Amino acid sequence: MKLLKAVLMGACLGVLAPGVTRAADAAAQPEQTKEQRDARMGWWREAKFGMFIHWGLYAVPAGTYDGKQVAGIGEWIMNRGKIPVARYAEYAKEFNPVKFDAGAWVKIAKAAGMKYIVITSKHHDGFAMFPSKASPYNIHDATPFKRDPLAELAAACRKEGLLLGFYYSQNQDWHHPGGGASGGHWDKAAQDGNYTNYIDKVAVPQVQELLSNYGEFPAVLWWDTSGQITTDNAAKLNAVVKALKPNIITNNRLGGGFKGDTETPEQYIPAGGFKDRDFETCMTMNDTWGFKSYDDKWKSTETLINNLCDIASKGGNYLLNVGPTAEGLIPAPSVERLAQVGEWMQVNGEAIYGSHPSAFGYELGTAEPLPKGKKGHPKTVGALDWRCTTKDSSTGSGQVGKLFFCLLKWPGETFSVKELKGKAAKAYLLADPARKPLAVTQAGDVLNVALPATAPGQYANVLCVELAP
Repeated sequence: MKLLKAVLMGACLGVLAPGVTRAADAAAQPEQTKEQRDARMGWWREAKFGMFIHWGLYAVPAGTYDGKQVAGIGEWIMNRGKIPVARYAEYAKEFNPVKFDAGAWVKIAKAAGMKYIVITSKHHDGFAMFPSKASPYNIHDATPFKRDPLAELAAACRKEGLLLGFYYSQNQDWHHPGGGASGGHWDKAAQDGNYTNYIDKVAVPQVQELLSNYGEFPAVLWWDTSGQITTDNAAKLNAVVKALKPNIITNNRLGGGFKGDTETPEQYIPAGGFKDRDFETCMTMNDTWGFKSYDDKWKSTETLINNLCDIASKGGNYLLNVGPTAEGLIPAPSVERLAQVGEWMQVNGEAIYGSHPSAFGYELGTAEPLPKGKKGHPKTVGALDWRCTTKDSSTGSGQVGKLFFCLLKWPGETFSVKELKGKAAKAYLLADPARKPLAVTQAGDVLNVALPATAPGQYANVLCVELAP
């Protein structure tokens, strides 16, 4: 604790505590050896699949303000609807999620095959979903609920064997004076203020609380929208992390030059993954992160499973979002789809957990460049109807021992692959409990596997090919 105080005092006053480098240097310097980093990232790389939870005051209006539907994602309703600070804060009086059951949420995630959860501890609206001494604008002090859902989720995750992470909006805060806001302040009397003062008096102490009050959790700290944050202000937050949870995993959204551990493509899957960088694609199940009562554009279970296969084949993790209601319930369409994904994972999880990227690459297609001046995400073109994940040989040689072909579409009675490195020794479908060997023929680097005429499963079927040592 003395070290933490020294770090925080030094960060706030511009004086360096012993062993703490200057902000610009800290942002640029590698902090671990490759071996140390690999050990720290081990559980996350094994997990592959996690649940994102966007839950906060925005679940109360649920996409509608002053009798009108507000365009855009649900958790941005305060910004998009230009709701005055005092008016938005009144939603806290209505926020009493008595149907919230942390154990039920964690069991839904676990049954889906997810290994970790990341929940919004404070989103851009500035409302903390945990008791905070830094601001009374929190679920314990400002609502009738008077509970700490993060503590309850931590206990439930501990019981079920999942890891828990916290999302924290460090730059954008539309409630506290001085906080950043996309598009600028619209309620200037309430929102204008000193940005550094906001960082020092709200963001830094709240991150300290999050990293101190939940035992071994959070395992992940998920920053969002770096905006105007400077290297010096970002360094204050980074100093808290390094002092309190040095082995935590952080993403690339702190800002100030701090790269974090993971890239975070949002709502898209990069065509080729990221070279030499861990990545986590975060996606919604419908069109919104936070709950909107009228958003029924749900992705199909097939799409969710195909996305999981696609992301894993590129070496990434899939962070799939749910947006609970103001009552504390995960919407039924999300629950239904997650249960179906879980059934698929029970059969095919070996192809996902702890897997490595494809041994091929040509099946992934390429990113089509965006037209000049256009914004958005590159479209993947030329991709084939299968993805591949790999696992190393049990001999410890470091060579590929198993190839898992996720057949997004059933190819018929023969599956063919070219550019195979090695000799196929055995092939079988994970959906076959007996794992009966399938006939294989190989001519050089071209492999053909005889398949049943019809697919054994409704969704992506996984063909495992074991290579000879």
